[in-house]
Amino acid sequence: MNGRHFFWTVLVATSLISQLALAQELYVGLSVVDITPSEPVALDGQRHVRIAKEAATPITATVLAMESRQGEQVLDQAVIVSCDLVAIREGVCQMVREKVVRLKNDLDPLKIFLCATHTHTAPVTVEGKYTLPETGVMRPSAYTDWMTTQIAQAIGQAWEKRQPAQVGWGQGQAVVAQNRRAVHADGSAKMYGATNVPEFRGMESQEDHNLEVLFFWNNEGKLIATAINIACPAQEVEGLSVIHADFWHPVRELLRSRYGSDLAILGLTGAGGDVTPHLMYGKAADERMRKLRNLSRLDEIARRIVRGWEEAYEVAKLDMRKDVVLKHVVQTIELPYRRVTEAEAEEARKLAAEYADKPSERWNYLWHQRVVDLYEKQQSGEIGALPMELHVIRLGDIAIATNPFELYTDYGIQIKARSPAVQTFVVQLAVGSGGYLPTARAVQGGGYGAVIQSGRIGPEGGQVLVDRTVEAISQLW
Repeated sequence: MNGRHFFWTVLVATSLISQLALAQELYVGLSVVDITPSEPVALDGQRHVRIAKEAATPITATVLAMESRQGEQVLDQAVIVSCDLVAIREGVCQMVREKVVRLKNDLDPLKIFLCATHTHTAPVTVEGKYTLPETGVMRPSAYTDWMTTQIAQAIGQAWEKRQPAQVGWGQGQAVVAQNRRAVHADGSAKMYGATNVPEFRGMESQEDHNLEVLFFWNNEGKLIATAINIACPAQEVEGLSVIHADFWHPVRELLRSRYGSDLAILGLTGAGGDVTPHLMYGKAADERMRKLRNLSRLDEIARRIVRGWEEAYEVAKLDMRKDVVLKHVVQTIELPYRRVTEAEAEEARKLAAEYADKPSERWNYLWHQRVVDLYEKQQSGEIGALPMELHVIRLGDIAIATNPFELYTDYGIQIKARSPAVQTFVVQLAVGSGGYLPTARAVQGGGYGAVIQSGRIGPEGGQVLVDRTVEAISQLW
C-alpha cells in the first residue's frame, strides 16, 4: 500500500470512528394519569354553565418524556403532555413546571409543554369565567391544583422510567375534519351556518386530512407509545353535560384492543381553529353508512383514525431507528395584537353593558369586555406585542411545532408546506390559551371565530407566527 492509499484509509477509518462516537441514543419514558374529577364540576367550552355530575369516559393526561444521550452525556430533553382538556389555560403549564421542580430531578422544566385535545366536556380550569353555584361543585382552582399535581407526578414517573427506545414515523389519512364556516351569497361567513339554503355558496377554506404519526418501540421491538397529530379538535359531543374525552376515547380503546392494553397514546391537535368533526353536509348518507356498520358517530371517527394510523404503522415499522437527532428549542416570539377599531369597541361596550348585571351571562360579558379593555390599552399606548412561548422539536426527520391558539388550518398548511422536515407536526392549544387566530379571508367574512371578540391576534400576527415557526424549524436542519 502506497502512502497516498494509506492516508485515505486512515482518513476514512477516522471518519467512521468519529461518526460512531457521535451516535445519539434515544431514551423514552411514559406515563398515563387519570385526571377525571371525583366531584361535580363545571364544564368548559360553551357560553353557558354546564355542571357534570358523572363521567361518561375517563379523561387522562399522557406523558411522553424523551432524552437524547451520547454515552453518559445528556444532549437534549423534551416532555410532551397531551391532556383531555379544552385548552391549557394561562398559568396551568407553569404550575406543572413548578411542581416538577419540587421533585428534584434532572429535568429542565422549560422543556415541558402541555397541549389540549380540545374536548368541550372537561372541567373549567380558571376562576371567574362562569358564575357557578356556591355549593355542590368543585371550584375550578381546586380542580386545577389537584390536576396539575397529578400531571407533575406523572411527568416525574415517566422521567424515572426512561429506557433506550426506537422511534419511527409515518403519514396516513383520515377524513374527520370539515370546515365549519359556511359562506353565503352576501359574502358573510358563519360558524355552523346553514348549507341547505339557496344562499349557500361553499365552505370558507380547506381541511388537512393528513394524519401525522409517531411510533415508539422498546429495544425488544414492542410498541410502547404513539403520538397522533390530527388537524381537528375533539368536539363531536361538545354539548353534553358529562365528563367525556370525545373521539379520543374510542380511538384509544380500539388501538389498545389491537396493540396492547398498556399502549400510551398521545392525541395532538393540529391546526384546526376553523374545522369541526361535525358534518356540515352529507349527513343523511353518513347516517345510513353508520347504521349499516352499526357504529355511532364517535365510533366512525375512531374507525377512520385507526385505519389511517395502521396505514402509517405498516410503513413506519420498516424504518425503526435508534440513532436519531433530538433537538428541542424553546423561544419567546412576539406577535402584534389585532387592532380594535372604534366601531368594534363601541359595539362591544354596548353589549358588555347589557350583560354586566346578569350573573348567568358572565361568559358573554367577559367576551365583549375584553375588546373594550384591549381598545383602551391601544388608545393609551400601553399595549405592545403578545409574547408567545414557541416549542420546536426535531426528532430524526420530523419536526414538532407548537402554538397556543385555535389556529386556522391555512396557517398549519403553510407551516407544513414550508418546513424542511420530512413530516411536520403542528400542535395547537399548547402551553397557553390564545383564542382563535383567523385568516384575512375569515376576518372579512366575520362571524364567531373571526370577529375581534374571538381572539387577540389577527392575520398579521398569524403570518408572523408562521414565519417565525418556519425559521425555528429551519435552524434545526
